Amino acid sequence: MCAGAAVVRPLMARLPRIRIFDVAKYGAVGDGTTFDSPAIQRAINEAAAYAGTAQVLVRGRKKYLIGTIELKGGIDFHLAEDAQLLASTRREDYRDQLSGSNQAGTTAAGGLIVADGAVGLTISGTGSVQGRAREFMERYDDASEWWIPKEFRPKMFVLIGCRHLQVRDITFAEAPNWGLHMLGCDGVLVDNVKIRNLLNVPNCDGIDPDHSRNVEIRNCDIVSGDDAVVVKTSRQKQDYGPAAHIRVHDCVIETQDAGVKIGTETTAEIFDVRFERCKIKTSSRGLCIQLRDEADVHDVVFRDITFASRFYSAPWWGRGEAISFTVVPRTAVTKLGKLYDIRVENVTGTAENSVRVCGSEQSRVKDVVMEHVSVTLDRTTRYQGGMFDNRPTFADMGLGQGIVPHDTPGFCLEHADDVVLRDCSVAWSGVRQGEFSYALEAQDCTGLKLEQFKGVAARAGTKAMNIS
Repeated sequence: MCAGAAVVRPLMARLPRIRIFDVAKYGAVGDGTTFDSPAIQRAINEAAAYAGTAQVLVRGRKKYLIGTIELKGGIDFHLAEDAQLLASTRREDYRDQLSGSNQAGTTAAGGLIVADGAVGLTISGTGSVQGRAREFMERYDDASEWWIPKEFRPKMFVLIGCRHLQVRDITFAEAPNWGLHMLGCDGVLVDNVKIRNLLNVPNCDGIDPDHSRNVEIRNCDIVSGDDAVVVKTSRQKQDYGPAAHIRVHDCVIETQDAGVKIGTETTAEIFDVRFERCKIKTSSRGLCIQLRDEADVHDVVFRDITFASRFYSAPWWGRGEAISFTVVPRTAVTKLGKLYDIRVENVTGTAENSVRVCGSEQSRVKDVVMEHVSVTLDRTTRYQGGMFDNRPTFADMGLGQGIVPHDTPGFCLEHADDVVLRDCSVAWSGVRQGEFSYALEAQDCTGLKLEQFKGVAARAGTKAMNIS
């Protein structure tokens, strides 16, 4: 180096300063019995007021008893190591009438962890949230094989109108009601979340993107009694807009209801939804769309999915259908939306009931393509077969409020136009039950195209297809 030459050093990007707001410094005890919500809320409020990058730290090796806590924008709410938040069982520890937390016909619901209009909120860490579901139940009903809830049971997360939201790496378990409910949110990432709800508790959904847009749900491991991942547009006093641009992929699912689902609440448009590379270990319906209200559902793709579907006790919606796409009015006066532009590709599974694509006289299903879809029908449980499940519906259609006696074909198409079955197949395994019937049954269908469809009837000497 020449004498006097200047030493030039590259400019280093200055990392944003992260300020830690440790809940212990705000009085959180973490002994599992002290009510820690006020202390944790103080930490959240101060972190939200900080002008820089803020993390609310919930330290591990402790259990924090909480009721409703409200998260704010611009913070990382971090459950470190094995930190555990325990849901209080006292009604007075929760907010009343939380926006978006109730719907007609359900029990009262507050929220354990809530946010409203938060921008840039992150919920992270390897800790967990324990919902203590059994303590919100009145009793176990042996005949129905599920728990009967008390009057009040909170949802785990109610996140409303949030933008640039991330939920990463946490676990939540034993939700007394819906799990991760995201209402009217935009720009959401849910990544590597583990859910361990009880399989015999009703309404304990896993993840509910509701009226939400630009959502990615990936790498999640979900056990839930009710629907595992369900996209919906529930009826609300405020207009939260459509549900759109949603990607669900690389998830493992175990449920006693639908594995991946759209509906039943369809009060605003739902479109551009992709379910991909998921493994549904058990369900009452593997793939499901239930249009019951006035809005359209379209541009939906199910791709590279394996599933198993079976019967469960009568109160659970779903009668073991492999795939169930149905358009049925919720009530006698419902004006139904339309279901169209649906693609199912490279989907394989076992089931106790049919692949269904069924519209109604009021609203026909249109433009459905199934390609490389294979289903094996077998009866593996003791529950009564020979029926379809159209619940929820209270229309005067002779449906017995949704349960319809019906034989069990491999594929069942009704009130549908322009359905393509390309390289699809049906197989029968085990003892062929009396209700097992055709490989394909189609009624009131136009523009049906069968390309390399494979399958025989369940009973020898019966034609493979019944098309009328």
